[in-house]
Amino acid sequence: MSETLDRTPAGVASPLPGATIIGRIRGMLLSALGAALGYSILGTASKGGCFDAVSEEAAADSACVNLTLHPSPIVFIAIAVAVIVAITLVLRPGRSEASALRIIDRAVVIIIAGTLAWAALTMVSFFAIPLEPPGPGEPFTIPFTFGNVDIDITP
Repeated sequence: MSETLDRTPAGVASPLPGATIIGRIRGMLLSALGAALGYSILGTASKGGCFDAVSEEAAADSACVNLTLHPSPIVFIAIAVAVIVAITLVLRPGRSEASALRIIDRAVVIIIAGTLAWAALTMVSFFAIPLEPPGPGEPFTIPFTFGNVDIDITP
């Protein structure tokens, strides 16, 4: 009989003090994990091309350029920092449950919006990189990108 009395009815929050906040923190952690996983997928791309020489004399200078984009670790660090800062702010003395829930909800919005914005900027900056191979003895220069780019130049 005591087992049935210890259970809470379906749809009712746990009687545990702070259960609402703990549930919202769990949601924030799952959102952060989803954002990190999504960025891992969205932050990966590649492009390449081969360029033929104009004359036979320059045929030795023809090259293929392949660029591969990898996610930036800055985003993963920013997600972790946002979660830690949100939990730290919730734990400050004098917080009400409503203000704690607002902080957690804002952290989720910041994590998701920041990750999506960074992924979009990463893709735009990556696809703006020109593929022309460098001349003899010149380095392949990449303008500022928001991700890590690997360069592979093959003759």
